[in-house]
Amino acid sequence: MPEIAEIARAVHFLRLHFVGKVIKHAEAIDDGNVFGKVGTDGPKMAAGLIGKKIVSAGTQGKYFWMELSKAPHLVMHFGMTGWIHIKGERTAYTNYYKKMKPDELDKWPPKYWKFKIETEDGDEMAFTDPRRFGRVRVVDCPGKDIRKYSPLVENGPDPVVDLDVFTEDYLREKMKSRRVPIKALLLDQAVISGIGNWVADEVLYHAKLHPEQYCNDFSDAEMKQLYESIRYVCQTAVDKLGDSDQFPDDWLFNYRWGKGSKNAHSHTPNGDKLAFLTVGGRTSCYAPARQKKTGQIVFGVKEEPLESAEEKDCPKKAPGTKGAKTKNNSEELEADGSEVKAERATSRKRKIKLEEDGEVTFTPHNAKAHPSKKPTRSQYFEDAKKPKGDAGQTEEAKVDISGRRRSGRLQSKAA
Repeated sequence: MPEIAEIARAVHFLRLHFVGKVIKHAEAIDDGNVFGKVGTDGPKMAAGLIGKKIVSAGTQGKYFWMELSKAPHLVMHFGMTGWIHIKGERTAYTNYYKKMKPDELDKWPPKYWKFKIETEDGDEMAFTDPRRFGRVRVVDCPGKDIRKYSPLVENGPDPVVDLDVFTEDYLREKMKSRRVPIKALLLDQAVISGIGNWVADEVLYHAKLHPEQYCNDFSDAEMKQLYESIRYVCQTAVDKLGDSDQFPDDWLFNYRWGKGSKNAHSHTPNGDKLAFLTVGGRTSCYAPARQKKTGQIVFGVKEEPLESAEEKDCPKKAPGTKGAKTKNNSEELEADGSEVKAERATSRKRKIKLEEDGEVTFTPHNAKAHPSKKPTRSQYFEDAKKPKGDAGQTEEAKVDISGRRRSGRLQSKAA
C-alpha cells in the first residue's frame, strides 16, 4: 500500500505538471467502489472538473487532494494499488514498474484507469487502481479549509507536514493514554497519518523497540527515541520521494522483502538476524537481537525466523538423527534401526524383563526398579501366592519363560 513517501511522490508530480493549469477535458468510468462507496458519481464528478483551474495540491498522510478554483475539490486515497500516471512521465517508484508487462508501460490511457483529465496545455493525467480499494471524493468547502472537513479532519497529524502538532509531547501523551502494541499505535491513522506497515517496521528498527510491546510500557527515553526515529524515517523517505533505490543502505526496507523466496535476506549487513512476528494476522519484520522487549508484550506472538537460500539448503539437524553433527566435532552419527527401537521400548507403560541371571524385574508405569530390590524368580512366585483382599480368596500369578505375566484364576479356600 502506498504510504507517506509514495503519496508525497504523487503530489510532487501533480505540482510539477498540473498546478496552475486549467482542465480542458475530464472523463471517468462508473466504478461503484472507487467512487460509489464514498458517495461520488464518477461521470458527474468528471463533468464538474471541466473549465476549472488547479490551484494547489496537498498531502496529509495517505490522503492527497487537488484544490480547484471553485468547489467542490478532489480528495483521493490510493488504497492498496492506486496511482497517478502522467502521459510521457514515469511517476511511480521503481518496483511499481517491475510488476508491469512491457506492453503496459507506455500504454495510454493506462490499464485500470478510473478517471483522467487533460489540461489546456496538453498535459494528461490518469488515476488507476487495479484492486479498486482506492477512493475519490468530492469535498464541497472553501479550498483553504479542506483539512477541516471529512475525511481529513478525522486523521491525525502528518509527521512531516504538521511539525507544529506532531511533537515529542504529543507522541508521549498518546502512548501513555493507550494500551495497545506500539506498532498498532503507529498504524492508527487517527493518531499519526501516513505510517503503514513498512514505515512502522523501519521506525521501530531504528528506535530499537519491540513491535508488540505495549505502548504505555516504554520509558521516557524510549519514547523520545521513537519520536526521533519517526521523524528521521518519514522525512528521509519523503525527501527521496519514496524511491527505495535511494534509501540508506542500513535500512531494514532493503532486506525485509522476499519472505519465502530464494532471494530472501536473513540478515542485515551489520549482522542483525531478521525474523517475522505474526499477531492477529498482521506481520512485522524485525531484528530480535536489536529490538529486545523491555516491557510486557501482547499475548499470542508467533515468531518465524527468516532464512536465506543457503540456510535452507543446509538446515541444522538435531543431535541423534541421521546426518546430525556433535557439538565437540563434526562427525556424523548414524541412528540405525536398533537405536530407534531401543528408545521406543523405554517409553512403554509396563515392562517385565527376564534377566540372564534368572531374575525377573517388574517395572510399573513411569517408574524404575531399584537394582538392589529385584525379586528372584522364587520370591516372585511366593509373593504371588500370598492372600490378597478377602480372606476367602487368593490370587495366583504365573510368569512364562518370556517374562510376561499371566493372571491366574481366583480360587476359594475351603472353610
